Amino acid sequence: MSAPQSSHVPFAGNSRAVPSNRTFVGLGSNLADPSMQIQAAFAALARLPQSRLVRRSSLYRSAPWGVPDQPDFVNAVAEIETALAPSALMHALLSIERDFGRDRRGDRWGPRILDLDLLLYADRSVDEPGLRVPHRHLHERAFVLLPLAEIAPQLDIPGHGPIAQVLARLDSSGVQMLESRAVATG
Repeated sequence: MSAPQSSHVPFAGNSRAVPSNRTFVGLGSNLADPSMQIQAAFAALARLPQSRLVRRSSLYRSAPWGVPDQPDFVNAVAEIETALAPSALMHALLSIERDFGRDRRGDRWGPRILDLDLLLYADRSVDEPGLRVPHRHLHERAFVLLPLAEIAPQLDIPGHGPIAQVLARLDSSGVQMLESRAVATG
């Protein structure tokens, strides 16, 4: 499988097929019981309009990236099928972050109660203010690639190749699976 593909699937409560785009969202937290925050965020993602949570990874612990003097992070990845446009999906992700108490005015890579990143959106590239897909640091972050590879092992990272090859170029020794619980939800 290469880049995420688009398909047409019916959504609950909708009798006609609507366009659906395979997307991947990165989740991270290092405040206020991070594992619980990630589990609650999965539930919030499952409630996104015109969308379906297809699969979720296990939880992973990782050292902070960017600003080292802060608690370790808990990370995960969700696969979502959605009819939302990339900007509408990003807006919905930011709304979930705000609902969890996230204030994006703090340090760029500082502590956070919840961080949701749109990693990939079908086979599309998006570069507009506030949104870049594929995520600009995706290929550099083992804490995102390990859970992504767990739920999409055949995925190609656009511009970088198969996910297994991208991971092989990174030091992933600082990323530890907390529990093996990858779940197909759809």
